[in-house]
Amino acid sequence: MDTYESVILVKPEVFVFNVPPRTSNRGYRAADWNLAEPSWTGRMRLVSKGNELSIKLEDKNTGELFAKCPIENYPGVALESVSDSSRYFVIRIQDDNGRTAFIGLGFGDRSDSFDLNQFKLP
Repeated sequence: MDTYESVILVKPEVFVFNVPPRTSNRGYRAADWNLAEPSWTGRMRLVSKGNELSIKLEDKNTGELFAKCPIENYPGVALESVSDSSRYFVIRIQDDNGRTAFIGLGFGDRSDSFDLNQFKLP
């Protein structure tokens, strides 16, 4: 039997940023990114399928997948708040071959980032 995908949260506009390598253990800072020029803009969906939870970044118009972030636990490596703002996170995206990269994820409104902070893992 197939497992259905459940949508937990949808945000119609999110911003993606290139993240410079972390220089210390202090954490990431959004102020170190070029916040005026996001690398990509699109829709974010937080979805669950069976016991899996992930963030999907998709094109607003076509729904084409830009990136996927599997989440094992929060807070954790896959989804981390930045130290200087409540509207920005660093997420670990992963492709189908298992390769990973870290990107910045931002919201235009603080209430949107609050919604992402409120989800609970089973």
